[in-house]
Amino acid sequence: MTTAVQSYRVTPARVLRSEWHKLWTLRSTWINLSATGVLTLGMGVGISAAYDGTGEGGLDTVVFVLLGTQFATINLAVLGILATAGEYSTGQIRATMTAVPRRLPVLWSKAAVLAAVTFALCLWTNLLTFPLAQAFLSDTDQSAALGDPGVLRGLVGNAAALTLLAVMALGLGAVTRSIPIATGVYIGLVMILPEVLRMLPYAVVDDAIQYFPAQALQSATAAQSGPGAASPAAALLALALWAAASLTAAAATLRRRDV
Repeated sequence: MTTAVQSYRVTPARVLRSEWHKLWTLRSTWINLSATGVLTLGMGVGISAAYDGTGEGGLDTVVFVLLGTQFATINLAVLGILATAGEYSTGQIRATMTAVPRRLPVLWSKAAVLAAVTFALCLWTNLLTFPLAQAFLSDTDQSAALGDPGVLRGLVGNAAALTLLAVMALGLGAVTRSIPIATGVYIGLVMILPEVLRMLPYAVVDDAIQYFPAQALQSATAAQSGPGAASPAAALLALALWAAASLTAAAATLRRRDV
């Protein structure tokens, strides 16, 4: 009897494995990940092939090659939102929380699985995109090698930053429990709010905007920090705090609300 009970005991490893299988059985996972890789690679190579050496003065080389990750900020965010809010829309969350009554291990497992998958995809895509794009940039001002100062750090930093944005979106999905609302909040926070704040005539606001998600992503991606931009380490720390705040709010919501 004891052995039978232990065989069905809920453990962190089993919750993690359950969320791993759950993520990969969703068609949306394959669509989002495929679209992210294809768009990043295709846009990076396409822009580089069409570049004639003019019109992009001052743009960091790694940022230039990885312009396609602008799509990834949306694709991966949607994937994170679907991982949490998607279960509420289908009602599957009831079965999940019945199987794991403590609830919070589900949230941590979802975040861990999403982070692992997202980081691996983004890093692999970046490391493939950069040398392919550089094949077309050898005689331009955007020419760079993987071993140049800051380049590899920028490629890894971009993958880490996109991962943190996806985790932040996952938290928003758990808080709102609605795919449209979570998507709207994410887009508003990442794309709209910084532009609105820029209209305020205060220097402190301009300084603060550098640590908002989209601006921190660019700072983490750049091989060389531009004037007035956050350092790569500070940008990643800011994104980690955004993700942590989102997960903290999600944890509080999960503990206090009924499923």
